[in-house]
Amino acid sequence: MFKHLAADRVGRLPKRTRLRAQVGTNPVDSPSLEAALVEFERETASVVRSLTIALRDAKKLQAAAQQGQLRDVRNGIDATIRLTDQAADSARDLRSSWTFDEADHLASGAFVRELLALAEREGLDAYESDERLLSYPVIVRVSPADSTVTIDKTREKRLRPSVLVRLLKSLQDRPPKFKAEAFLEALAAAYDLTVAQRSGRPGSVAKLVDVYGVLTLMPGAARDYSKQEFSRDLYLLDQSGVTTTKNGRTVSLPASALTRGSGTLSTVTRSGQTKVYAGIAFEGDPA
Repeated sequence: MFKHLAADRVGRLPKRTRLRAQVGTNPVDSPSLEAALVEFERETASVVRSLTIALRDAKKLQAAAQQGQLRDVRNGIDATIRLTDQAADSARDLRSSWTFDEADHLASGAFVRELLALAEREGLDAYESDERLLSYPVIVRVSPADSTVTIDKTREKRLRPSVLVRLLKSLQDRPPKFKAEAFLEALAAAYDLTVAQRSGRPGSVAKLVDVYGVLTLMPGAARDYSKQEFSRDLYLLDQSGVTTTKNGRTVSLPASALTRGSGTLSTVTRSGQTKVYAGIAFEGDPA
């Protein structure tokens, strides 16, 4: 654990971030993507049955031709055509069966609300924060433009809420893919630059938001590495127990008035609590 973790403030998330409404139970609620996919899956199952029957008859007709069973060849042609036409009609009906407006569902926030409601029913802790979903140990961002979500850095095309919830639950059961030692070294370098820019003394407390600013100096870096991800990584580092750099410096998050001001960072723990971070210091000679 970090030394002097009194700088973290632990508590339950505000109620506004814990959405408990059951999706689809109220006439004014947005349509449920899960329900729409269940219905469409039923429609496609009917098409599969029709195609399977048509394929079976076509194979019988093929076998009759292979064996020279002329009576079966003649009688089977019309039956195969009829079944194939029926299957084709059933398949064409799928176009009118899918009327769900997925673009609006994703862009309006209805998808996030549905996902959070289902996550709660399934016992998965997931929370909304700054247009992202936090579900330890990952962060999920919805991309309405291309109908995908990004889980950390991985783009995911499977948007069925029940599938996503199962995926997020499975990710919670795996060890996080987090390199604590490398992150700690990067923190130390950014901390040193932050202190130097402000003419501070070595070992003094620096604001984590300023350290984050140094880490994301390059154009587009803040977009690729958000404050939510930085806060999550601080928590993962905390959980790892790694506190000492290669040259023997020790990291701490000392208690200070910083947590009572602006510019704090927060994340969600595995147990669903919120932790607030504000300052950081490295003890020891940076040379």
